[in-house]
Amino acid sequence: MSDILVPGERVADPAEPRLSAWEARTDLPLTGLAGIFLLGYAWQVLHHGASPSTKLWQEILLWGIWAVFAVDYVIRFVLARAKLRFIWRHLFDLIVVALPMVRQLRALRLITVLRVLNKRVAVNFRGRIGLYVAATVLLVGVSASLAVLDAERSDPDASITTFGDALWWTLTTITTVGYGDRFPVTVEGRLVAAALMIGGIALLGVVTGVIASWFVEKISGAEQSIEETTRSEVQALRAELAELREELRRT
Repeated sequence: MSDILVPGERVADPAEPRLSAWEARTDLPLTGLAGIFLLGYAWQVLHHGASPSTKLWQEILLWGIWAVFAVDYVIRFVLARAKLRFIWRHLFDLIVVALPMVRQLRALRLITVLRVLNKRVAVNFRGRIGLYVAATVLLVGVSASLAVLDAERSDPDASITTFGDALWWTLTTITTVGYGDRFPVTVEGRLVAAALMIGGIALLGVVTGVIASWFVEKISGAEQSIEETTRSEVQALRAELAELREELRRT
């Protein structure tokens, strides 16, 4: 495998051996829990008319998984030698643990499952980036749609009241188009919108970088091909001149 770092790859920190060992052991289980969390949250949001007992079990499931993530963060903080550096490097984890109203964003840890695809799919670095971008768009889009629908549909002034509305709003927001026909009116919905806007700008930057890299590679390849052709033609001309000089010398 290439030694180029790609999103989702975890690199062991020699300065934090205990922390790295813990993260290596818990990465896959926590990713599985993130997947269960996303499914449970989607079930809760989309099955809005569930019975009180079903809603209770949904809340128990989601809060239970959130508690596991909170405990994981505390354990990693205790294991870390450089506490301040750990807080800074894992600021998103702290926000997710400290603010339960955005706890569904923890499901974005599912992006780590793409490391498995790296071992099975023989693609180049740009191809892997494209795979990560596609997965990120899917996860961010679904999570944002669920979150904004959950926050908005109970408000009497809401324009986002169905999952279709939420998906359309997410699409127009993440692509920075912003038609304005659907927009959040609640505080939580606007927080989701702000995060999605920032994510959309970052995503466009990544896509632009990938396309630019492709063009640069193609242009560099063409220039190299022309240079090699020119070099070979010059060498052939030199060989012919040498032969002509040898014939003239003999005559």
